[in-house]
Amino acid sequence: MSDVQKVQVGEVQLAYRVWGEEDAPPAVLLHCLGEDGEDWRGVVGRLAGTHRVFALDQRGHGHSDWPGDYGSARWRDDVIGFLQALGLERVTLIGHSLGALAALLVAAERPELVDRLVLEEVPPPLPADPPQEVPEQPAGPQPFDWQAEVAVVAERNAPDPVWWEELEKITAPTLVIGGGEASHIPQGHLDELVERLPDARLVTVEGAGHLVHEERPGEFLAAVNSFLAPRP
Repeated sequence: MSDVQKVQVGEVQLAYRVWGEEDAPPAVLLHCLGEDGEDWRGVVGRLAGTHRVFALDQRGHGHSDWPGDYGSARWRDDVIGFLQALGLERVTLIGHSLGALAALLVAAERPELVDRLVLEEVPPPLPADPPQEVPEQPAGPQPFDWQAEVAVVAERNAPDPVWWEELEKITAPTLVIGGGEASHIPQGHLDELVERLPDARLVTVEGAGHLVHEERPGEFLAAVNSFLAPRP
Protein backbone atom coordinates (compact mmCIF):
# COMPACT_ATOMS: atom_id res chain seq x y z
CA MET A 1 0.00 0.00 0.00
CA SER A 2 0.98 3.62 -0.42
CA ASP A 3 2.77 5.50 2.36
CA VAL A 4 0.55 7.24 4.89
CA GLN A 5 0.41 11.02 4.65
CA LYS A 6 -1.34 13.49 6.95
CA VAL A 7 -3.14 16.80 6.56
CA GLN A 8 -4.62 19.17 9.14
CA VAL A 9 -8.38 19.61 8.77
CA GLY A 10 -9.85 21.87 11.42
CA GLU A 11 -8.99 20.47 14.84
CA VAL A 12 -7.92 17.03 13.59
CA GLN A 13 -5.11 15.52 11.58
CA LEU A 14 -6.40 13.12 8.96
CA ALA A 15 -4.28 10.35 7.48
CA TYR A 16 -4.57 9.22 3.88
CA ARG A 17 -2.88 7.21 1.15
CA VAL A 18 -2.70 8.12 -2.51
CA TRP A 19 -2.15 6.20 -5.77
CA GLY A 20 -2.40 6.90 -9.47
CA GLU A 21 -1.21 9.57 -11.86
CA GLU A 22 -1.29 13.13 -10.55
CA ASP A 23 -3.25 14.41 -13.53
CA ALA A 24 -5.90 11.65 -13.39
CA PRO A 25 -9.41 12.56 -12.16
CA PRO A 26 -9.60 12.32 -8.35
CA ALA A 27 -11.47 9.62 -6.45
CA VAL A 28 -11.77 9.59 -2.65
CA LEU A 29 -12.46 6.32 -0.80
CA LEU A 30 -14.25 6.34 2.58
CA HIS A 31 -14.14 3.18 4.70
CA CYS A 32 -16.70 1.66 7.05
CA LEU A 33 -16.84 1.75 10.85
CA GLY A 34 -13.84 0.06 12.46
CA GLU A 35 -11.63 0.03 9.36
CA ASP A 36 -9.23 2.50 7.73
CA GLY A 37 -7.88 3.26 4.27
CA GLU A 38 -6.14 -0.12 4.11
CA ASP A 39 -9.58 -1.72 3.78
CA TRP A 40 -9.61 -0.89 0.06
CA ARG A 41 -6.41 -2.81 -0.73
CA GLY A 42 -8.22 -5.44 -2.81
CA VAL A 43 -9.68 -2.95 -5.30
CA VAL A 44 -7.48 0.13 -5.23
CA GLY A 45 -5.06 -1.13 -7.87
CA ARG A 46 -7.74 -1.26 -10.55
CA LEU A 47 -9.24 2.05 -9.52
CA ALA A 48 -5.84 3.73 -9.66
CA GLY A 49 -5.53 2.72 -13.29
CA THR A 50 -8.01 5.43 -14.24
CA HIS A 51 -8.09 7.78 -11.22
CA ARG A 52 -5.89 9.55 -8.72
CA VAL A 53 -7.12 7.65 -5.67
CA PHE A 54 -7.12 8.98 -2.11
CA ALA A 55 -8.03 6.56 0.71
CA LEU A 56 -8.83 8.45 3.89
CA ASP A 57 -8.64 7.28 7.50
CA GLN A 58 -11.71 8.94 9.00
CA ARG A 59 -11.49 10.55 12.42
CA GLY A 60 -11.35 7.97 15.19
CA HIS A 61 -9.83 5.38 12.86
CA GLY A 62 -6.40 4.23 11.80
CA HIS A 63 -3.68 6.87 11.75
CA SER A 64 -6.06 9.84 11.96
CA ASP A 65 -6.73 11.61 15.26
CA TRP A 66 -9.11 10.04 17.78
CA PRO A 67 -10.67 13.14 19.39
CA GLY A 68 -13.64 11.37 21.00
CA ASP A 69 -16.11 13.63 19.15
CA TYR A 70 -17.97 11.72 16.42
CA GLY A 71 -21.07 11.64 14.29
CA SER A 72 -22.00 11.71 10.63
CA ALA A 73 -21.98 15.51 10.48
CA ARG A 74 -18.39 15.44 11.79
CA TRP A 75 -17.31 12.82 9.26
CA ARG A 76 -19.08 14.77 6.50
CA ASP A 77 -17.35 18.02 7.41
CA ASP A 78 -13.98 16.27 7.67
CA VAL A 79 -14.34 15.05 4.09
CA ILE A 80 -15.27 18.53 2.88
CA GLY A 81 -12.27 19.95 4.73
CA PHE A 82 -10.02 17.24 3.32
CA LEU A 83 -11.07 18.07 -0.24
CA GLN A 84 -10.46 21.76 0.38
CA ALA A 85 -7.09 21.20 2.06
CA LEU A 86 -5.82 19.15 -0.91
CA GLY A 87 -7.43 21.41 -3.51
CA LEU A 88 -9.63 18.61 -4.88
CA GLU A 89 -12.68 19.59 -6.91
CA ARG A 90 -15.35 17.57 -8.71
CA VAL A 91 -14.26 14.27 -7.19
CA THR A 92 -15.68 10.79 -7.36
CA LEU A 93 -16.68 9.79 -3.82
CA ILE A 94 -16.76 6.06 -3.09
CA GLY A 95 -17.95 5.08 0.37
CA HIS A 96 -18.77 1.88 2.22
CA SER A 97 -21.35 1.81 5.03
CA LEU A 98 -20.35 4.60 7.45
CA GLY A 99 -18.17 6.06 4.70
CA ALA A 100 -21.05 5.84 2.23
CA LEU A 101 -23.30 7.82 4.57
CA ALA A 102 -20.59 10.46 4.94
CA ALA A 103 -20.25 10.60 1.15
CA LEU A 104 -24.02 10.92 0.77
CA LEU A 105 -24.10 13.86 3.19
CA VAL A 106 -21.16 15.55 1.46
CA ALA A 107 -22.94 15.31 -1.89
CA ALA A 108 -26.07 16.87 -0.37
CA GLU A 109 -24.22 19.61 1.54
CA ARG A 110 -21.74 20.55 -1.19
CA PRO A 111 -23.03 19.15 -4.50
CA GLU A 112 -20.55 21.21 -6.50
CA LEU A 113 -17.66 19.15 -5.06
CA VAL A 114 -18.94 15.75 -6.21
CA ASP A 115 -18.84 14.56 -9.82
CA ARG A 116 -19.87 10.91 -9.25
CA LEU A 117 -21.07 9.12 -6.14
CA VAL A 118 -20.71 5.41 -5.33
CA LEU A 119 -22.49 4.14 -2.21
CA GLU A 120 -21.72 0.57 -1.14
CA GLU A 121 -24.14 -0.84 1.42
CA VAL A 122 -25.09 2.62 2.66
CA PRO A 123 -27.32 2.79 5.75
CA PRO A 124 -29.97 5.30 4.59
CA PRO A 125 -30.72 8.00 7.18
CA LEU A 126 -33.90 6.32 8.36
CA PRO A 127 -34.52 5.12 11.94
CA ALA A 128 -33.43 1.54 12.58
CA ASP A 129 -36.33 -0.82 13.22
CA PRO A 130 -35.92 -2.43 15.67
CA PRO A 131 -33.57 0.02 17.41
CA GLN A 132 -29.96 -1.07 17.69
CA GLU A 133 -27.99 -1.53 20.89
CA VAL A 134 -24.35 -0.67 21.38
CA PRO A 135 -22.41 -3.94 21.47
CA GLU A 136 -20.15 -4.62 24.41
CA GLN A 137 -16.66 -3.28 23.83
CA PRO A 138 -14.18 -6.10 23.24
CA ALA A 139 -11.32 -6.50 25.66
CA GLY A 140 -7.93 -5.09 24.75
CA PRO A 141 -6.82 -2.39 22.32
CA GLN A 142 -9.09 -1.69 19.35
CA PRO A 143 -8.13 -0.41 15.89
CA PHE A 144 -10.61 2.45 16.25
CA ASP A 145 -12.15 4.61 18.97
CA TRP A 146 -15.09 2.74 20.50
CA GLN A 147 -16.87 6.06 21.00
CA ALA A 148 -17.33 6.11 17.23
CA GLU A 149 -19.37 2.91 17.56
CA VAL A 150 -21.52 4.55 20.24
CA ALA A 151 -22.14 7.56 17.99
CA VAL A 152 -23.05 5.41 14.98
CA VAL A 153 -25.61 3.35 16.92
CA ALA A 154 -27.21 6.51 18.34
CA GLU A 155 -27.57 7.98 14.85
CA ARG A 156 -28.88 4.76 13.33
CA ASN A 157 -31.67 4.85 15.90
CA ALA A 158 -32.43 8.57 15.52
CA PRO A 159 -30.86 10.08 12.40
CA ASP A 160 -31.37 13.76 11.67
CA PRO A 161 -34.57 13.84 9.57
CA VAL A 162 -33.14 16.74 7.57
CA TRP A 163 -30.63 14.35 5.99
CA TRP A 164 -33.38 12.34 4.29
CA GLU A 165 -35.15 15.47 3.08
CA GLU A 166 -31.97 17.03 1.64
CA LEU A 167 -31.09 14.11 -0.62
CA GLU A 168 -32.91 15.81 -3.48
CA LYS A 169 -30.11 18.43 -3.48
CA ILE A 170 -27.61 15.85 -4.78
CA THR A 171 -26.68 16.51 -8.41
CA ALA A 172 -24.05 13.79 -8.91
CA PRO A 173 -25.00 10.64 -10.80
CA THR A 174 -25.10 7.95 -8.12
CA LEU A 175 -24.44 4.22 -8.04
CA VAL A 176 -25.85 2.35 -5.04
CA ILE A 177 -24.41 -1.14 -4.50
CA GLY A 178 -26.23 -3.61 -2.27
CA GLY A 179 -25.14 -7.00 -1.01
CA GLY A 180 -28.54 -8.67 -1.20
CA GLU A 181 -30.44 -10.48 1.50
CA ALA A 182 -27.23 -11.65 3.20
CA SER A 183 -26.67 -8.04 4.34
CA HIS A 184 -27.93 -6.55 7.60
CA ILE A 185 -28.83 -3.36 5.70
CA PRO A 186 -32.53 -3.55 4.72
CA GLN A 187 -32.34 -3.80 0.94
CA GLY A 188 -35.75 -2.18 0.63
CA HIS A 189 -34.23 0.95 2.15
CA LEU A 190 -31.76 1.03 -0.74
CA ASP A 191 -34.70 0.96 -3.15
CA GLU A 192 -36.24 3.91 -1.29
CA LEU A 193 -32.93 5.77 -1.44
CA VAL A 194 -32.58 5.29 -5.18
CA GLU A 195 -36.13 6.52 -5.70
CA ARG A 196 -35.42 9.69 -3.74
CA LEU A 197 -32.09 10.54 -5.40
CA PRO A 198 -32.42 12.60 -8.60
CA ASP A 199 -30.08 10.42 -10.73
CA ALA A 200 -29.37 7.01 -9.22
CA ARG A 201 -29.20 3.34 -10.09
CA LEU A 202 -29.00 0.24 -7.92
CA VAL A 203 -26.78 -2.80 -8.50
CA THR A 204 -27.33 -5.76 -6.18
CA VAL A 205 -24.59 -8.37 -5.78
CA GLU A 206 -26.62 -11.23 -4.35
CA GLY A 207 -24.92 -13.21 -1.61
CA ALA A 208 -22.16 -10.65 -1.07
CA GLY A 209 -23.57 -9.38 2.20
CA HIS A 210 -22.30 -6.15 3.72
CA LEU A 211 -18.70 -6.44 2.49
CA VAL A 212 -19.25 -6.37 -1.26
CA HIS A 213 -15.83 -5.00 -2.24
CA GLU A 214 -14.11 -7.64 -0.07
CA GLU A 215 -16.30 -10.67 -0.76
CA ARG A 216 -16.92 -9.97 -4.46
CA PRO A 217 -14.19 -7.56 -5.62
CA GLY A 218 -14.56 -8.50 -9.28
CA GLU A 219 -18.28 -7.77 -9.35
CA PHE A 220 -17.80 -4.63 -7.30
CA LEU A 221 -15.16 -3.32 -9.70
CA ALA A 222 -17.20 -4.27 -12.76
CA ALA A 223 -20.14 -2.23 -11.47
CA VAL A 224 -18.00 0.74 -10.45
CA ASN A 225 -15.88 0.83 -13.62
CA SER A 226 -18.97 0.61 -15.82
CA PHE A 227 -20.54 3.47 -13.87
CA LEU A 228 -17.40 5.62 -14.03
CA ALA A 229 -16.72 5.05 -17.72
CA PRO A 230 -16.98 8.24 -19.76
CA ARG A 231 -20.48 8.81 -21.02
CA PRO A 232 -20.90 9.18 -24.79
